[in-house]
Amino acid sequence: MVSGRLTFAQGPSAPGPQAAPEPRDQPRAAIAFMVGATVLIAATTLLAKALGTAALGTALPPLQVTFGRYLFAALAIFAAAAVLRPPMTTRQARWHLARILCGWGGVTLMFASVALIPLAEATAITFLNPIFAMILAIPLLGEQVGRVRWTAAVIALAGAIVLLRPGTGVLEWGALLALGAAVLLGTEVLIIKRLTRHESLLATLVWANGLGLVIAASTALPGWQPPTMAQWAGLAALGLTMAAAQGLFVNAMARADASFITPFGYLTLVFAGLYDAALFDVWLDGLGWVGAALILMGAGLLAWREGQRSKAAKPLAQRPPPPEG
Repeated sequence: MVSGRLTFAQGPSAPGPQAAPEPRDQPRAAIAFMVGATVLIAATTLLAKALGTAALGTALPPLQVTFGRYLFAALAIFAAAAVLRPPMTTRQARWHLARILCGWGGVTLMFASVALIPLAEATAITFLNPIFAMILAIPLLGEQVGRVRWTAAVIALAGAIVLLRPGTGVLEWGALLALGAAVLLGTEVLIIKRLTRHESLLATLVWANGLGLVIAASTALPGWQPPTMAQWAGLAALGLTMAAAQGLFVNAMARADASFITPFGYLTLVFAGLYDAALFDVWLDGLGWVGAALILMGAGLLAWREGQRSKAAKPLAQRPPPPEG
């Protein structure tokens, strides 16, 4: 039976007596939570595409779509924090700011890309973010990368090059924007790893969405375009859906090892493709499938290798962070 209870794991800063042991032996529940998260994450890209095109009225600028995402996600996460009351004091203010700048920039580029290229293609490119996180960890964290992980990086980056379509005479700007999003979100992954060593996951979400809302508002309001009622509904759905996806993702990671549950996250690509085909009649072409397959192969190889390294090291590696998108 799948447990429906949602939890937000606490970091080392949480009071010890109230910290419950992590339910790491619930694979079915973990799969259910992760599949639910992928359904919702793919839905956020669909909503961003609808808002960034003429589907719901005059297309909204990507900065304004990002503002809507942060506004309504912040309302939902603040409500959760008001009930759960995680410790909010922090000595990591500069890292929170760096994290949100990367997250805000990555989300904005991602939303801009889905208005230009198929959802499945943009989603596949963003799966490069663990590859970039691995590469950036070498100079920033002093990590050593072996042959298997370098092979995974080469395979995945080859897929990104295919999706950029060099030599065809047309540069896929949407793919280039998604690639930039993957770089920024990969950097964010490294920062979150540092933050969650000292603070609870819910506290990091509160800081991220609060600061993100301030930044998003300051960049969106100068060129504000009045949304239609349908667009306001879409913005609200976007923010609330992302908040729900983050909650499901955190709970999936709390119930199984990352090496087991992470591959199920690639279902996001499947759902994004289905949404795009059903609502926009957009299908991946041959090059799109080849590029997406290469990226998934590289990301899958990296996830497998990380699982092997986690089993060899005791204690197990820390959980990955929830998605920003």
